[in-house]
Amino acid sequence: MSNESIQHLSRRGFLTGVGAAAGAYMLSDLQAAGITTRPASSTVVRMGIVGGNFGSTFQWHLDPNCKVTAVCDLRDDRLKDLVHAYGPAKQYKSFREFLKHPELDAVGIFTPAPLHVWMATEAMKAGKHVISAVPAGMSVEELELLLETVEKTGLKYMMAETSYYRPEVITCREWAGQGKFGTMFYTEAEYYHEGAFPLLYDAAGFPTWRYGFPPMHYPTHCTGIVIPITGERLVEVEAVGWGDGHEVLATNEYKNPFWDTTAFFKTSGGHCSRISVFWHVAAGETERGGIYGSLMSYIMERPEGSPNTVISINKDGKTVIDANGYPEGDVKIAAYEEPTHWELLPPSMRVPAGHGGSHTFLTHEFISSIVEDRWPTVNVYEAIAFTNPGIIAHQSALRGGEPMKIKDYGTKVRRKD
Repeated sequence: MSNESIQHLSRRGFLTGVGAAAGAYMLSDLQAAGITTRPASSTVVRMGIVGGNFGSTFQWHLDPNCKVTAVCDLRDDRLKDLVHAYGPAKQYKSFREFLKHPELDAVGIFTPAPLHVWMATEAMKAGKHVISAVPAGMSVEELELLLETVEKTGLKYMMAETSYYRPEVITCREWAGQGKFGTMFYTEAEYYHEGAFPLLYDAAGFPTWRYGFPPMHYPTHCTGIVIPITGERLVEVEAVGWGDGHEVLATNEYKNPFWDTTAFFKTSGGHCSRISVFWHVAAGETERGGIYGSLMSYIMERPEGSPNTVISINKDGKTVIDANGYPEGDVKIAAYEEPTHWELLPPSMRVPAGHGGSHTFLTHEFISSIVEDRWPTVNVYEAIAFTNPGIIAHQSALRGGEPMKIKDYGTKVRRKD
């Protein structure tokens, strides 16, 4: 195959081509992909949802072990959205009163980012398990408070990072667990959101929490790709930001001067990862990444139209002479037809969902962690590992790209200790 050609490759065709070890899903494959099948259980998790905008886009009502019993929002229209999504539930406008609801085991927090840690810690102090939208926190101090609360209460905490359960990332985590990439020496991820400008103001014209929000304080759509696939932490960073002095950058409460920031990370394995988060860019909106290995690479589709692509080294040792007469390695390049992975979900949850189909998986994993009494996949340790590198990267950018160390707060496996 020519290096320039891109052929179509289905999941079935790829697995057949690489041999029997990559056959149908076995238990080890599911574990590598961060998925476990849940045994039948009569346990019902009584769920409460806070935040009727993003919070109404999940599938709690479709999980066989979950029932939404209470919802909370300041706005009447968003309370209606929550009831419309999940069925009859007690409605609250006060978060504190909501936490006193008598039939409430767990809370989903889908409110503005600056509220996440306060609401999560208050909910856990009230005896509720928590799943929270991203990011996990706004500062190192907030993340440490979150960790302290989880460890003190012993309750489940999960960050609803959508990238972790995008189909491409499920596939790559599975393949990484099987060693198909070889050494993953370089990774990259990009989150571009030029369309965020209308979100800077509310309906009355007042600034929202997104007004001037530092791009690297929202890194998890990128770190949630590279960290779970490589299994390595981000331990050092140098970052460069760009801004143009716009009034948003001059007047925001975060004192953030950047529209866009790119961070260059060193991993715990001594490898390199580049992460870019852009709020203002002439490019299509995207959440994507690339995994480059010594045996195989996976490049997620780009907004300009290139497909998900798998690249592998031709093992026959053939050398190709390019148009300039130089020898180059022979690689196979093929477009990859990414499956939905719906077979990993209960039949009732096999429906289209937001953020690349990830919402149903996030819902199912959080409820499963409670029913099975174990750590969820994106538990507090992973949430910190996804969020904290961006906080430190922003500090590096503010200091002109100064190299900075990133603390590793540890890890927990998926079983309950």
